[in-house]
Amino acid sequence: MAATIRFRTAVAGAVTVGLLGAAAVTATAAPASGTTGPEPAAQKTNTVTADRHDVRQWEQFRLHGKVTGIKAGTAVLLQQKQRGTWKTLPGQSVVNRSLDYTMRVKLGLKGVNQIRTVVAGQPSNVVTVTVR
Repeated sequence: MAATIRFRTAVAGAVTVGLLGAAAVTATAAPASGTTGPEPAAQKTNTVTADRHDVRQWEQFRLHGKVTGIKAGTAVLLQQKQRGTWKTLPGQSVVNRSLDYTMRVKLGLKGVNQIRTVVAGQPSNVVTVTVR
């Protein structure tokens, strides 16, 4: 019986050493970058340009945009500044695999119009288009 107890103790000791050895290997395999949290998300950007800045009323022009930090397939909304607030206009586009988008636009309000796009909550720069 004493031999059986010694054998069980020896087996249990070997298993414990094996677990400690595996933990030591795991601990040394961890990256030594010094960061303990998750990687920071890529910063979202959204830039847009218009192919023309002077158009006639209801004449079509195009907006071309480029995004970073936003997934392909995300909806692109068009907004126009009306009486000091941004109003979302009907129609939308989507971000393609190259992380850019194109949108056809027709404006009916004569005068200087400020427009922008919004992708995943990220507004773009403001583009000024004069409607004659």
